[in-house]
Amino acid sequence: MLFHVTMDVTIPRDLPAQERADILAREKAYSQDLQRRGKWRHIWRVAGQYANVSIFDVQDNAELHDILSGLPLFPFMDIAVTPLLRHPSAIRDDDT
Repeated sequence: MLFHVTMDVTIPRDLPAQERADILAREKAYSQDLQRRGKWRHIWRVAGQYANVSIFDVQDNAELHDILSGLPLFPFMDIAVTPLLRHPSAIRDDDT
């Protein structure tokens, strides 16, 4: 199943610098592993915001929930999820 996910990040300004650096390093490693495994299919930065728009390709809602709640930055995110379905007018076969 494909999901469109928007993540808005708000890291507290008073978070110690070392803790922030650690969280960001773990977030990058976690997200890149998911990308390599094909679960996090696309990620785009939203210009002018600390936010991204992503496409996830997962088995079901539960898998997506597990992935998102496992993000090191999860406690600092507002997340919006939209399930996607192939459009009947789509001409590409590789977007299912």
